[in-house]
Amino acid sequence: MSSPAWLACLRTHADQPPLRPRAPLWVGAAQVGSVEPEFIRKIELQRIPYLHKVLLKAEQNGMAGWQVQGDPTNSLAHVAQILREAGLAHVWRDEQLAVADATGQIVATVERAVARAFGITTHAVHLVGAAPDGRVWVQQRAFNKPNDPGLWDTLVGGMVSAADSLDAALERETWEEAGLRLSTVQALRSGGRLTTRRPSTDSGGAGYVVEHIHWTTCTLPEGMKPANQDGEVQGFALLAPALLAQQLEQGMFTDDAALILANYLGLAS
Repeated sequence: MSSPAWLACLRTHADQPPLRPRAPLWVGAAQVGSVEPEFIRKIELQRIPYLHKVLLKAEQNGMAGWQVQGDPTNSLAHVAQILREAGLAHVWRDEQLAVADATGQIVATVERAVARAFGITTHAVHLVGAAPDGRVWVQQRAFNKPNDPGLWDTLVGGMVSAADSLDAALERETWEEAGLRLSTVQALRSGGRLTTRRPSTDSGGAGYVVEHIHWTTCTLPEGMKPANQDGEVQGFALLAPALLAQQLEQGMFTDDAALILANYLGLAS
């Protein structure tokens, strides 16, 4: 059975090249992201003293790009603050994300608000929770969320910070968003990993998303209900699979959640 047309379109949307050319961003010899040259020029126009001591135009293997100088975490923090003051950062969170090389080795951390501007690969975790009768728990994102306000999502979803492992991030997000402990749910197992690559509206449209989405499934025992703890969830619903599939097709869910739930429902053949 082939995938539905809406799902094929969604997959295409989730795997797009940059809108404009991007240059590599290096820490040492490792490429850790990418930037739009014109975006870097906007930073240079701020005429920040000693900018060249934290970010320098460079060339590696015949490619022109930008080299992070000195201690990479401190230097990226300096540039992030420049972007914040210039109004070129996304919503500031005081949350550090890992910056890794191609092998996954962490070489620095960076403020979440500028990760897309630098094209840095991020990780997210999601939990798909079902009731014993097969219905699926979903959450509606709070209307004051900076990203996808009011859209529907998996039971739990969130970014993995530099301080967290995947397991720790899932445990934390599950409590904050749904008020649940993973030790109390049943049939907890990995669902897989999706990767999305697409342009981002962050930093005035100069951002680029590269994100690995790790999703897990579980069953909530009879009588167990989610209860939000952090104010970032508008509410929860328990949907029959057929109704969930219909709402996915209607575009009521975030793109990431729709991809995950389509896989969970067996729509993604």
